[in-house]
Amino acid sequence: MALEKWHPLTELEHMRKEMERIWDEFLPSPRRAVLTPWKRLVGEGDVTLPAVDIIDRDEEILVKIEMPGVSKENIDVSVQENTLTVRGEIKEEKEEKEENYLRRERTYRTFERSINIPVKVAPDKIKAGLRDGILYVHLPKAEETKPRKIKVEVA
Repeated sequence: MALEKWHPLTELEHMRKEMERIWDEFLPSPRRAVLTPWKRLVGEGDVTLPAVDIIDRDEEILVKIEMPGVSKENIDVSVQENTLTVRGEIKEEKEEKEENYLRRERTYRTFERSINIPVKVAPDKIKAGLRDGILYVHLPKAEETKPRKIKVEVA
């Protein structure tokens, strides 16, 4: 029987990689979401999670969500308290017709993303638009949350 030298750091590295692989199956990695915005999640049904960019500006919060191939009719945007929710459906139909056969494929995927908004927004001024596969949601900040300049006077 031959003895092998044990390398604990190598063993820990293998264990770390395996844990990352397991977690990536259940929760998408933010850096991988940028590369593959429609990474599938494990669970009931066919659910996808689009990649999101959140930009905090002086007057508004801008949320950009990648939605390649999604029409505006299939997108639902709502805001409740401090949570923005975007949901919808992607419908794809392919048809291949040859002399002896006809093949049709239909794919339906749903997506949903909820984002906590760190400040109060003016719900009556929210605007959303879809351009080049990206949904832009403009969330104007409420007046009480906007920074104010205070004039310093000589006492």
